[in-house]
Amino acid sequence: MKKTVIAVIGCGRIAGHAHFPAFAQMDDIIDIKYVCDIIPEKAQAIKEKYPNIKYAIEDYKVALADPEVEAVYVITPNYSHYTITMDALKAGKHVFCEKPITVNYELSCEMAKQAEESGKILNIGVCNRYHKSVEMLEEMNREGKFGKLYHVYCSFRSHRSIPGLGGSFTTKELSGGGVLIDWGIHFFDLILYILGSAQIKTLTCDTYSELAKDMQSYKYKSMWAEDTSDTVNGVNDVEEFVSGYIRTDKAGISFNGAWAQNVGRDEMFIDFLGDKGGARLIYGKKFEFFDGETLTTTYPEYDIPNMYLCESRAFIESVQSGVKNRSHIDNILESAKLLDALYASAEKGTEVTF
Repeated sequence: MKKTVIAVIGCGRIAGHAHFPAFAQMDDIIDIKYVCDIIPEKAQAIKEKYPNIKYAIEDYKVALADPEVEAVYVITPNYSHYTITMDALKAGKHVFCEKPITVNYELSCEMAKQAEESGKILNIGVCNRYHKSVEMLEEMNREGKFGKLYHVYCSFRSHRSIPGLGGSFTTKELSGGGVLIDWGIHFFDLILYILGSAQIKTLTCDTYSELAKDMQSYKYKSMWAEDTSDTVNGVNDVEEFVSGYIRTDKAGISFNGAWAQNVGRDEMFIDFLGDKGGARLIYGKKFEFFDGETLTTTYPEYDIPNMYLCESRAFIESVQSGVKNRSHIDNILESAKLLDALYASAEKGTEVTF
């Protein structure tokens, strides 16, 4: 099989923790010609760690100008997704872009339109669609194991863990939002997927930014990306808590999310409630199924493959076949529309109707 030549733009945390370890298991289908980062040392460090990579560069347009490069991974901060992805599509490259698609729905639609006009695959990094637990729950719903799946409740709450306070995570201009766009997108996208391409009807949402109004006095238990924090000169204009309700044509969805809360535990789970059965999914892990007819609880046993490896293999297969898969942008736009509407509801203090 001919290998697909790729370039990877962005060598930060999610790239180093998730994507490059997956790439290391894909030597049979990819060749990484370029790794790129605006901080040259990051790209060079990745190249040294993975010696099969040919070049470490600073300017991503060098890779876009190379006719050998067929596909590009965009693993950069949220605000840059749009520009780099659009440049890559216009250069005739297939693109894998990390979630969220970009900072708002309008620009997301422009990206989808450009992919269609370019005739190229544009996949989004909704990795949970390739998590074994999510795949099993989606199949169970299609097979009627829940009966009528009428409501979903999700909680993505943690104790005092705002990431990179004062840096890009908490600067709306750069991130597009706080816990809702950072964590919520993962939960909502997998829920819409399990429900079966659910369409939004109405929603209401409230957001709060209460615990780090004075960034220098904020106390925390943990902080992802702490090296990007700037509590002296930085910005915190995003939400750390969100709550709301979504009506879809499939089921209702209620939710609470918190980067930080004054409750000393993490509560990361999703409940699926049907008239025949229900399930609780512990986010990123396994689920238990509650049978309403036998009143028994089962704990399915199964292995969980690396979802980043699964989604990357699926992307390369789409690049080679031209067939859109479950993480193609056309299948993710409803999630982007949902995020925009939730923020609009919170800003206006009113329900949003479609």
